[in-house]
Formats: sequence, C-alpha cells, structure tokens
Amino acid sequence: MTQLITTELVELDQNLGNAPETVIRHLASKVAATGRASEVEGLFADAFAREQKTATGIPGGIAIPHCRSAAVTVPTLAMARLNPKVDFGAKDGPADLVFFIAAPDGADQEHLKLLSKLARSLIKKDFTAALRNASSEAEIVELVDGALADKPAAHAAAAPADAVPVGATVGTGSSAAAAAAGEAPAGSAARGPKRLVAVTACPTGIAHTYMAADSLVAAAKEVGVDLQVETQGSSGAKALDPAVIAAADAVIFAVDVDVRGKERFAGKPVVNAPVKRGIDEPDKMVQEALAAADNPNARRVPHFGAEEQAEHEAEEKGEHIGQKLKKALLTGVSYMIPFVAGGGLLIALGFLMGGYLITKYADTIVVQNSLFNLPTEFPENAWGPMGAYLGAVLFKIGALSLGFLVPALAGYIAYAIADRPGIAPGFVAGAVAGFMGAGFLGGIVGGLLAGYIAHVVGRLQVARWLRGLMPVVIIPLLASLVASGLMFLILGGPIVAITKGLNDWLSGLTGAGAIALGVILGLMMCFDLGGPVNKVAYSFAVAGLGAATIDNQAPWQIMAAVMASGMVPPLAMALASTVLNKKLFSLAEQENGKAAWLLGASFISEGAIPFAAADPLRVIPASMLGGAVTGAISMAAGVGSKAPHGGIFVFFAIDNFIMFVVSIAVGTVVTALSVIALKRWAVKKTVDTVEPVPVTV
Repeated sequence: MTQLITTELVELDQNLGNAPETVIRHLASKVAATGRASEVEGLFADAFAREQKTATGIPGGIAIPHCRSAAVTVPTLAMARLNPKVDFGAKDGPADLVFFIAAPDGADQEHLKLLSKLARSLIKKDFTAALRNASSEAEIVELVDGALADKPAAHAAAAPADAVPVGATVGTGSSAAAAAAGEAPAGSAARGPKRLVAVTACPTGIAHTYMAADSLVAAAKEVGVDLQVETQGSSGAKALDPAVIAAADAVIFAVDVDVRGKERFAGKPVVNAPVKRGIDEPDKMVQEALAAADNPNARRVPHFGAEEQAEHEAEEKGEHIGQKLKKALLTGVSYMIPFVAGGGLLIALGFLMGGYLITKYADTIVVQNSLFNLPTEFPENAWGPMGAYLGAVLFKIGALSLGFLVPALAGYIAYAIADRPGIAPGFVAGAVAGFMGAGFLGGIVGGLLAGYIAHVVGRLQVARWLRGLMPVVIIPLLASLVASGLMFLILGGPIVAITKGLNDWLSGLTGAGAIALGVILGLMMCFDLGGPVNKVAYSFAVAGLGAATIDNQAPWQIMAAVMASGMVPPLAMALASTVLNKKLFSLAEQENGKAAWLLGASFISEGAIPFAAADPLRVIPASMLGGAVTGAISMAAGVGSKAPHGGIFVFFAIDNFIMFVVSIAVGTVVTALSVIALKRWAVKKTVDTVEPVPVTV
C-alpha cells in the first residue's frame, strides 16, 4: 500500500499565513508537488469548501482540514507545525498542528480506515505532544506511521481502529463485556451503570466522524458509563446490535448529516448536536444524555408510524425562524414539482396534438369519445380526429395533475413542520385555498397554518391509551378544522385579493416592465447556482404555472425566463473552458466543462458550481451578467414554457423556441467572454505572496 505521508509532505515551524485558506492552499500545493494530486486549485477548492461547512479546528491546538477530491490521485496526509498559530475555529484558540487529509473520490476502504485512524490518534495527548517535540520531518513521519500501525505503547493500549465503528463498548464488568459481544446486558438499567448509544457522522466521513466517536467514548468512560458508537463514515460501519439499542437509556446523535436508519432509535431520549460538538464538548453531551434518560419529558427520537408520539423536531439546534420557514417552503416546492413537471409536459403534448383550442373541447371529448369513436368536433389545428382525441386525453391528465399543485404545496409544507401527521391537514388547507381561488399564496399560508397547528397539537401530553390515535385521527382532525376554518372565515378573502392583484400585474407586464422582471429573475438564478436565492426565483416561477392560461401567458413567460437564465452558467463555463480559452482553466475544470455542456442543456445550474467554487469572484458576476441578458431577451420576445424543467429537451413545451435558443446563446457568450476577461485582467492576488515569510514547495 502506498505510504500516506512522506518527509516531502511535512512542514515544520513555518509561517504559512494567518488564515485557514492560506494554510490549506499551501498544503494542497505540497500534495500536488509530490504528484499525489493532478492540480492545486481543484484540491484547494474542495478542501476549503469543506472547511466553510464546518470549521476543522479541535481542542488542543489541532486542525484537520480534509476533503475528498477528484484532483487527488493517491490518498495523502500533509502536515504542518505552524509558527505562528492559525485560528481554525476551535473553542480553545488557534492551532499549531495541522494535518491535511486528501482522499480521492474513489478511495479504497483500507486507505480510508488508515486516514480515520490518524484522525482518532490526534485526540490523544501523548501523540500530539510527541508531534510538537519532534525535531525533524523524518521523526514526524515515523510518529504518524507508528500511530497508524499502533506501534507505540500508548497507542497499542488504545481501542483498535475499527472498535468504535462496530460498536465499541466502554465500561467495566460483565455488562460491558456482554455488550461488546453484541448481547443485551442482563437485568435492568438499575442494576448497573447507565447505557448509552451514539451515532456520529460528518459530510466527508473521514475525520470528524471518528474523532467525535472516540471523544464520546472517552468521556463516557470517565464517568463509568457504557457507551457504544456507530460511526456512519466513509470507511464503512457496522450497525449497532438491535439488542444493544433496546437496552440503551438514551442516544446521542453527533451528526452533520441525516442519521441512516434513525427509526431504530424511535422512542429513545435523544441529544442531538453537530458532530464537532462531539469533539469539543463530549463530556457535556454525555451528561445531557444521562439527564435525558432520567427525564420523562425529554426530547425523544420520533416514531414515524402511528404509535406514541406525533412530535417532530424539523429544525436542527440553533436554527432561527427564517431558516425554519425557508426549509418548510423549499420542502413543499420540492414535493410539488413532480406534479407540475408531469402536468405541464402533458398539457404541452396535448396542445401539440390537439391544438391550443383543445381546452374548450377536452372535457366533452374525453367523456363522449374513445379510440373507437373518434370526435367529429375539434379544433381546426389539431392532428386530425385521432390527434384531437389523444390531445384531449393528454391535456386532461395534465390539467388534473396541475390541480394538485396547491394542495401538494400546502401538504408538504405542513409535512416539513409536523411530519406525517401534518400531511392531511395541509392537503385539506391547500384544497380550500384552491377552491377559493387563493392560488399558491393561499397554499403557502394554509400549509404553514396546518403544519404549525399539527405540530402544537402533537406536543400535547395525553393519556397513553390516546397516543395511538393522535397522529392518525386527532391531529389531522383538529389541524384541518382550525387551519381550513381560518382560511374560509378570515384569511381566504384577503389572500384571494392579493393573488388576483398579482396575476393582473403579471399579465399586464409589457415592454420595460417585463424586461426588468426578466433581468431580476436572471440575476437571481445565477447568483448562487442552485442555492436559496436561485430556489426562490425558481419556486416563484413553478408555483405560478397553475394560473397560466391561453389568455394569461405571463406565468409561462416567467418560467421560460427562469429556465433559460439557469442554463447560462454551465453552458458558458463549458464554452469558455473547452473552446474559447482552455489555458485559463485547470485540467479538472476542463473536464468539468465537458460535462457542463449536457448539464447546462438540461437546465442543471449546479453544473457551474465547480467553477464558482474555485473562482467565485469572477464566475459569479460573469454568470449574473449573462443570466440578466438572457432573462431580458426571453421576456422581451414573449418566450413561454409550459414545462418547469428539462431545458432544450422539452422544446415541444416552449413557445417561440427559436428566441428561447437565441436568448440562451447570447447570455452564454456574454458570460463566457466576461469570465475570460476577468481571468485575464482582474488578476487574483495570491495569498501566499502577501505573507511576511515566503514559502517554497
């Protein structure tokens, strides 16, 4: 197996700048210089993107920036002992020991286990003390190799590397031994120490996952508590034994991602926090879990069936009301889109085969005619009697699908807030909004009402015999009654007036007003390439499709402007990096550019993210400029799209397809030329050049 670290990858007592990005860039350059990565910028971009998600500083003056990257060819460790220290976000201050873990996208399990083992060694004080006292690069390499092989006595006494992933138990006596063997401990919790289980997981699954596990295990051992941890990391994990989970008094989730198989812990008192807290404050998390085990009112892992509990904590700790609201709205939109996508495409096909006047004939044709009794009365521009019949069927299916737009939006907004018990009252409130003509605004309000009412009712303490009825009868009944009643009695009328005013305003937009709206939508679509601002513009366009008609085509035009603008960034990056000027882009970006052609043509804005991550100050402004141009041209030309997604592959659903293509082409060229100009003349000042002590690689 290739050696993970060599002397060429070690930097001792050097000034690498005063910010994490300068240190990470320098270590990435060392990895590339040794031939273990294809290029520096791609590796740096991936590592720094990971750093921005969660700071990698841990207690004890240590930092572990890490990532998986397509630029990495060989699993690698690079190490720096810094002078001066650099703040990587640890609570106890800046770090002087930095290990950069670089793993390929397809790293094998053995290498990943070794990388994870190193990360776990860094929480051992004797190991870090030896690193600080080492006098040469060769001594550092020897120490690291020894830690990976468990050669030093201090490490030999520690738990083996795979002990925690398979459910390592900490404790003394027969109960610990039985749990380690995968057996349920004999007797009740009162006959021995408290028993805890935990799950740790981070987005990368290399370092924090295992360090949090070891920190929690050590903290539990200090207070005489049996603790078993399931690490859901990249090097694989064995699920905790069901008997061990059943015997546990409480569970700790130290995670930055969703827990796989969360239903296994249903009903257990739970402490939930980011994975980094498992490293920074493991003792506090253990104490909180012990307190929760003795608290009958403690938060518990919810049952997602219909048993004891309708409570659903949809928000992670620390989220403010704006984040919770955004999450609920985006959840509703994401579940609504399939109804709109399928319905919109079917309506477009119906228009294609039956003509645009098929709306006047569709109900009569689908009821009175069949394949063996084709209609005699149908639009003149239909594809004959067969085309008229099939067009009517397709149009009607699509229209019925779009009829679910508002109920689905409201239902799944409520679901995001109150879990499954919120779905029924949300759908009912959405149906009421649709019946009253309140449109998607009514669906949003109805869904939020239904969700929060269901959430509040679900938290009521009721008798045990009544708990089984809560999620399937009582919560839907009360939440539907209150939310839909409020829509009928108080809120519906004002929302209908607002919706009518908005539709009238959009329908009346012409000339400069329409162009200005196209510019705004284009800027939003290209600002964060699939992020919250992009999603707001897209959600606005999708939610309005249900109000579109032959006489009111403004929602179709908005949808076309949004889709065309969203296609520009990946297409422009593809054009610039594979055709116009390859030399300005790294090899990894050139490869990404080849894929971006298809991603852009399919309306997948995220195809430009690799370029934006590596060079945001050039790529984002250039993308916004081209997106604004495309949105303006699309709205000015009256381009319309009955499909909410698909790019050029739903050409049959796009009105004035030629101008749709022209608007995209113009915006793509504008963005491509802009990003090339910025890369040539807006010269980036590399951070290494401004440091007082030059660093060589």
